[in-house]
Amino acid sequence: MVSDVRELNVFRRAYDLSLVIHKASLDFPRHEQFGGMADQLRRCSKSVCANLVEGSARQTVSNVEYRRYVTIALGSAAESSLWCEYARDLGYVEIAIAASWIDELAEIARMLRGLKKHLSSH
Repeated sequence: MVSDVRELNVFRRAYDLSLVIHKASLDFPRHEQFGGMADQLRRCSKSVCANLVEGSARQTVSNVEYRRYVTIALGSAAESSLWCEYARDLGYVEIAIAASWIDELAEIARMLRGLKKHLSSH
């Protein structure tokens, strides 16, 4: 396994996307900023990375624990995708931008499933 989870392509892609989403969400309406959709979207997009880091740190205990955190990261990616749909449908982001985020989250989810499978075989 990689010694630093930050070296994994899935981590880098999730991290980069979370930065893009964070910056874009700052332009959402004021009422969505704190406790609203912007806040939720920022939290769950960052949660993908946070869970990979936490799971990796627990890898010394067992791959079972790491797999559990990868599963949580998968859930965060799915939640992020839903919030992107809301942002699109409410007109907070352009349709093409939301589509690119949703596509990237689907690819991140695919990569997370691959990581989970890899951890199951070791």
